[in-house]
Amino acid sequence: MKVAIVHDWLVVSGGAEKVLQQIIECFPDADLFSLVDFLEDRSLVRGKSVRTSFIQHLPFAKRRYRGYLPLMPLAIEQFDLADYDLVITSSYAVAKGVLVGPDQTHVSYVHSPIRYAWDLQHQYLREAHLTRGPRSWAARAVLHYLRNWDTRSANGVDQLICNSHFVERRIMKTYRREASVVPPPVDIHGFELRTDKEDFYLTASRMVPYKRIDLIVEAFAAMPERRLVVIGDGPQMADIRAKAAPNITILGYQPFEVLKDHMQRARAFIFAAEEDFGITLLEAQACGTPVIAYGRGGALETIIPPDEPDPTGIHFGEQNVSSLNAAIATFERQDALFAPQACRANAERFSPAIFRRAFMMEVMRTIAAQNAIRAAPYTTDHTRLKVG
Repeated sequence: MKVAIVHDWLVVSGGAEKVLQQIIECFPDADLFSLVDFLEDRSLVRGKSVRTSFIQHLPFAKRRYRGYLPLMPLAIEQFDLADYDLVITSSYAVAKGVLVGPDQTHVSYVHSPIRYAWDLQHQYLREAHLTRGPRSWAARAVLHYLRNWDTRSANGVDQLICNSHFVERRIMKTYRREASVVPPPVDIHGFELRTDKEDFYLTASRMVPYKRIDLIVEAFAAMPERRLVVIGDGPQMADIRAKAAPNITILGYQPFEVLKDHMQRARAFIFAAEEDFGITLLEAQACGTPVIAYGRGGALETIIPPDEPDPTGIHFGEQNVSSLNAAIATFERQDALFAPQACRANAERFSPAIFRRAFMMEVMRTIAAQNAIRAAPYTTDHTRLKVG
């Protein structure tokens, strides 16, 4: 069986690239395709060569590849995959839109439909300062075109797979298609358990608006008796530093070993964003550290609350200071409930080996189903007899 793996773009190492890495582990002989490839860490693709699109060679593509979004549907359709029996796409933008034939099997791991074209369009336009004027209408026209193309391209996929039930619901809302849930892999072996905790809280993230680091800093500024350590950098760094009180330490960007050390020692990890899954929450739990997280999105699927056996954290209901502060107070009253060993055990449910096994089962099941459809005899009116 000849296999092609298609990823949107290879620029940085993020959660989608970690999923891609495990898909390649499942199919080590597969050929790899991507719109652009500027990846420095080649271990993510097992040192493979990558076949790229014409966008790779356009001016300033390395720094401004996202600016070529209007060309991406055209670019992804130019990959000639006719010689492949199985096509696997890793898609959070356009990868699932590759062209395949009726005798090829196409499985797509959809990290999410293109959120800035769908439910986050208006937020995206506000943050990009595109709410009015000719540039705004041009952007809206592009996003409208992209939505139509995105919906059409979903029809070419035989099986959709996603990372959480939260995204599963978004896929149903967007494409009116069912998807199987295979949670992404968490590198639990890179985060060792530590049972002795110190008296500080930790948050770590890129400082962009939707991560709500500003909310966490404001909450701890109102609780001077509690310590917070912030790791990360990004466009909001200056604003967040301005809000920090003496009980808040902002370390900026730190290497992995420093991040892991703080995760292992922290009393709890704080998370205020609405994420599709949230791998960082499980990395903290792999260290034996409970999590206090906003109760929306993937956090509802990765944190075990106190009213269930072996809890690993607490959810707060509103993205505001009072709700977060109340959750922290509740956590401290119930501190004895959250055993480091329980946190670790919960994280181990999302190991790379478990991901590979579940992903391969979905792929093999889809191949078998497609083969059965192709082998089904025709009736006299040229429709296929129902199989099974």
